[in-house]
Amino acid sequence: MKAILALEDGSYFEGESFGAEREGSGEVCFNTSMTGYQEILTDPSYSGQIVTLTYPEIGNYGINPEDVESKKIQVAGLVVKNCCEYPSNWRADEGRATHPWSLSEYLKKNNIPGIQGVDTRRLTRILRETGAKNGIIVVGEYDVNAVLAKAKAVPSFTQIDFVKKVTIAAKEGWDEGEHALSFQPIPVRKARFTVAAIDYGMKYNILRKLQTQGAEVVRFPADAKAEDILAINPDGIFLSNGPGDPALLDYAVDTIKSLLGVKPIFGICLGHQLLARSLGGTTFKLKFGHRGANHPVKDLRTGKVEITSQNHGFAVDPESLDDKRVEVTHINLNDKTVAGLRHRTLPAYSVQYHPEASPGPKDSHYLFEEFFDQIRKHATQAEATAAGSSPNRRAG
Repeated sequence: MKAILALEDGSYFEGESFGAEREGSGEVCFNTSMTGYQEILTDPSYSGQIVTLTYPEIGNYGINPEDVESKKIQVAGLVVKNCCEYPSNWRADEGRATHPWSLSEYLKKNNIPGIQGVDTRRLTRILRETGAKNGIIVVGEYDVNAVLAKAKAVPSFTQIDFVKKVTIAAKEGWDEGEHALSFQPIPVRKARFTVAAIDYGMKYNILRKLQTQGAEVVRFPADAKAEDILAINPDGIFLSNGPGDPALLDYAVDTIKSLLGVKPIFGICLGHQLLARSLGGTTFKLKFGHRGANHPVKDLRTGKVEITSQNHGFAVDPESLDDKRVEVTHINLNDKTVAGLRHRTLPAYSVQYHPEASPGPKDSHYLFEEFFDQIRKHATQAEATAAGSSPNRRAG
């Protein structure tokens, strides 16, 4: 069945449907990863977006139940050059009777439109040169002018709180359970600490990494109040990734402000942007965002360069940060944007990439170790205080 992708600037691309026979609209972005399409599709950070994959052949290794980052596909639509209808992968083959086998079947089961036969190089050039664009996928018979009018009418991406669409409804524990992997690349440490994870659209592998480090993880919805989070007396607080514009999330910033200095805090991606806002910083929209699995980031503290996985359309303005309180710890070497920061005296830090992913493959795993080092240090200070000692306290 024929399909069309139209952009708000009047550009359009005709192709063939390989997903659900329905419309899908949102901000059109591109990801340069050669693999990982299943993780990309199910990453809640892509809520409200039509994703273009720049690698020309997608779907080669099919679909399996382990490579998911949430309970469903989160993107509004998928654009590719060519979809492989006959994948080859033992993990996909083994579960063929119980789950979708091909990428096309997966999109149809989740009611997500997809279009193939698109000149993704031309589309990517448009987005890189002129910036992110709203767009729409229409499947079946269409009138080009009518589709272009629909594309222009798509609501602005920066006016919608997508976090409320993907966060959990209420506090809940995390047990890998049905999401357990058939292999365990890193031994799981015995649970010793409790981590409160504020879920703005959290990926499963982040939860796995926290659990692997020895944490019992309790997830909280994005609009949770500080007093509700502190009521479980967590040893540390994690701020997750998520979709949309951080400037819309004042409720999340207010909560983080109330938690600063009380417990160690670690943020990833949107969590990084929200931590920056809670420390007085501001954010801005990138021209076309950072989405891929080979973005170089330099740790300014050590001089080491990490190969990172990234997915964000906003960044922290370094000029808005008070350098007496906040230190920029990492920078993106492609465009020198802020890729990490920390409070100079309080145990709070964050990064603008995904250390739970493995493009390096383990370049960034130390960040979880640092978080738990902070948790152990904070716990030791708390024990000393409870015993009547007076350890030095550093004001923020």
